Amino acid sequence: MTQPRNPASRKQQLRKQGKLPDKSWKKAERNVAKKLNGKRNPLSGRMGGYTSGDVIHPSLYVEVKQKKRFAVLAIVKDTEEKALKEKKIPITVIHQGGAKRRYYIIQEELFLQLWSYLPQPKSPGFPSP
Repeated sequence: MTQPRNPASRKQQLRKQGKLPDKSWKKAERNVAKKLNGKRNPLSGRMGGYTSGDVIHPSLYVEVKQKKRFAVLAIVKDTEEKALKEKKIPITVIHQGGAKRRYYIIQEELFLQLWSYLPQPKSPGFPSP
C-alpha cells in the first residue's frame, strides 16, 4: 500500500521550484525587509527565534500587516489628498482619547528618506533561516 500524499508538502516543493506563487503577505514581508536592509523572518510569531517580528533587523521590530481594507486608511488617504492640494507632506496622527501616545502615519518614501539620515546600527549578522 502506498503512503497518502501530503498536499501541504507538495505545495511547498512546488513553491520552492518557482512553480507556485508566494502568498501575497509573504511577498509584502519580503519587500519591506528588503527596503529596510533586513531579512524576512520565516518563523515570525514563534518563540526561540532571533525575533518574533516579521522582519529580522538589528534595531527595528517590524510587523507587516496586509489586508484588503484598513479602516484607518480612509483617513490617511483623505489626509494625502488634502496635502497634495496644498503641496505639503501628508502626516496622519492617530491618538486615542485618554492615551498618552500618538502614532504618526507617513508614506513609505518619506519614512525611508528619514531613515537614511539616521546612523545605521552595526549588524551582528543575521541568522540563516
